[in-house]
Amino acid sequence: MHIWNCYTNERIKRAQSTEHTHKTEDSDLSMRTLSTPSPALIFPPNSPGFQNGRGSSTSSSSVTGETVAMVHSPPPTRLTHPLIRLASKHQKEQANIDRLPDHSMIQIFSFLPTNQLCRCARVCRRWYNLAWDPRLWRTIRLTGETINVDRALKVLTRRLCQDTPNVCLMLETVIVSGCRRLTDRGLYTIAQCCPELRRLEVSGCYNISNEAVFDVVSLCPNLEHLDVSGCSKVTCISLTREASIKLSPLHGKQISIRYLDMTDCFVLEDEGLHTIAAHCTQLTHLYLRRCVRITDEGLRYLMIYCTSIKELSVSDCRFVSDFGMREIAKLESRLRYLSIAHCGRITDVGIRYIAKYCSKLRYLNARGCEGITDHGVEYLAKNCTKLKSLDIGKCPLVSDTGLEFLALNCFNLKRLSLKSCESITGQGLQIVAANCFDLQMLNVQDCEVSVDALRFVKRHCKRCIIEHTNPAFF
Repeated sequence: MHIWNCYTNERIKRAQSTEHTHKTEDSDLSMRTLSTPSPALIFPPNSPGFQNGRGSSTSSSSVTGETVAMVHSPPPTRLTHPLIRLASKHQKEQANIDRLPDHSMIQIFSFLPTNQLCRCARVCRRWYNLAWDPRLWRTIRLTGETINVDRALKVLTRRLCQDTPNVCLMLETVIVSGCRRLTDRGLYTIAQCCPELRRLEVSGCYNISNEAVFDVVSLCPNLEHLDVSGCSKVTCISLTREASIKLSPLHGKQISIRYLDMTDCFVLEDEGLHTIAAHCTQLTHLYLRRCVRITDEGLRYLMIYCTSIKELSVSDCRFVSDFGMREIAKLESRLRYLSIAHCGRITDVGIRYIAKYCSKLRYLNARGCEGITDHGVEYLAKNCTKLKSLDIGKCPLVSDTGLEFLALNCFNLKRLSLKSCESITGQGLQIVAANCFDLQMLNVQDCEVSVDALRFVKRHCKRCIIEHTNPAFF
């Protein structure tokens, strides 16, 4: 990626150095330059550039101190000065990347983040045309606290709407995580220009409100994946009033969202959850971590409308109790993932509800549920035999007896966390290791287990990664 950045910067500088000597020779080319601007995301001096899993970059601007979306013309196609023409030809012969066919260049460009792709459009005429290939613009991905996301989205969507005025048909995914400067104006732009949007992630953008989210879900009927985690002003997901009137009486089934993440939406209450459930009946994945105002009543509303949920998290929802577990158990065999970590009001009674009706459960996180004992683990192990991941850390009432039930019934167990379980000893670990050969992760941090027991686990479960706090075990 570093070599790629150096090469791109060199090509940009080379093109810019010839712009002063370039003369306009074709009026049609001039008209095209005015009608097809090329936006590039320019970062302020000394600020971190756009970053994602594939690469990062930084581009400095001395004109302004904020991150904005600039409009640039495509680079010139011809050089008039003979010396410059000769040098350019010689350098071009040395650039092996220019020999690649268009489809290979497009494949390379597909791995670049949005701002890098915009910078590549400034290198030369060929790169400009390739960088704006519609196949590369199914996704816009922007992150960073300093970037002016509202303006960037406006410029990008305007350019992508060039062939289909006011409508961007190819854009399906918009990810603007951690962009604190994103406001309702940016979401309005997305809602109005991107009717084919299927995925929207605005996690950590705490300046957006319900109204903007309502516009997106109302004007983007194909939206299936919505992440508003950390958006503290979002209290509900619903259609706008105008959309509800037009779609009545079937408006409750018009939102096609299947994946909804509302982690850290602190002001979400039971009434808001009721509205979400009534409008998003196709939900299969719902995450309500640290939505501290949710109670058992909200879960009751949820189970009335959303009967297809496969994954559910209510971690750190301290008002959820065994009655809430009784409601969740109505999902029966559809439930595969459940997180109830740090829900202190849940006891063996709630675990029995889940174990009795949700027999196909694969993942359970019950860390910090101090009311769970060996009896609850026994019932879980005997009824959910296909369990693959279990976290019962910080459950002081779980002992070696509970581990024995797990070992004798859950042979497919791959991940087990027993962190800070005071009653666990090496004997329980040996029983688990002797029966669960596929164990891949074991967390026994802050547990009183011997080095011999840890070595026994390692000997029987060769692929197992052991997380421990015993300095004598390597």
